Amino acid sequence: MKLILVKQYHLNLKKNKLKFSVTVTLKKDVLDPQGKVVQNTLLNMGIDSLQNIRQGKYFEIEIDENDDLFAKKKVDDMCKKLLVNLIIEDYKINQIK
Repeated sequence: MKLILVKQYHLNLKKNKLKFSVTVTLKKDVLDPQGKVVQNTLLNMGIDSLQNIRQGKYFEIEIDENDDLFAKKKVDDMCKKLLVNLIIEDYKINQIK
């Protein structure tokens, strides 16, 4: 009986997990020195069709919630409080199926 309850508990945990991706990029008018270094390096390697490249950050976040909208709001709060510098960065949240 105890084993059944433990298995059921673990199945319920898996059902409640929602997964989101957050992509953070510098705003278009903000200079991206790291992206410029990568671009110049690629151009020097002979990839001359490259027009522009910008560097960003990517996060995958699992959250233990049942409600998609509430979970997305929690992820949005995480972005605003820590993950994103709202002065110079933009971000996009996507739910991963």
